[in-house]
Amino acid sequence: MLVKRNYHMPSVFDEFFNALNNFDVDRYTVPAANVKETENEFVIELAAPGMEKKDFKIDLNDNMLNISAEREVKNESKEEGKAGEKYFRQEFCYGKFNKSYNLPDNVVVDKINATYKDGILYVNIPKDKEAKLQKIIKIN
Repeated sequence: MLVKRNYHMPSVFDEFFNALNNFDVDRYTVPAANVKETENEFVIELAAPGMEKKDFKIDLNDNMLNISAEREVKNESKEEGKAGEKYFRQEFCYGKFNKSYNLPDNVVVDKINATYKDGILYVNIPKDKEAKLQKIIKIN
């Protein structure tokens, strides 16, 4: 079984951006995830629309799979109004998240792969059927 850990430190701007953009910043910065198990693999599906493949970082350390992302969006506009009035607007949104999963012993770490398609990050973690059978404890 995979065990999930979320790390998110709320920003002082969360409430401001929530009101400004009418969306839940926590939901944006800590995306919802599905974890499913098939006979051959575990699959993590992370809903992260609006991000790009380059925004994600996935690493594995001591059977802990870490998925993180960081994204900054800036919008800037300048307009001329009546009688020489000038309008300038600059908005930006910054978000990051980190999710961690403890991997069981029966996964093939060399064959873990990830794809990002249609706003969803898919992480495929193949299982080693033989690993289950190799859990024999020798008595010394």
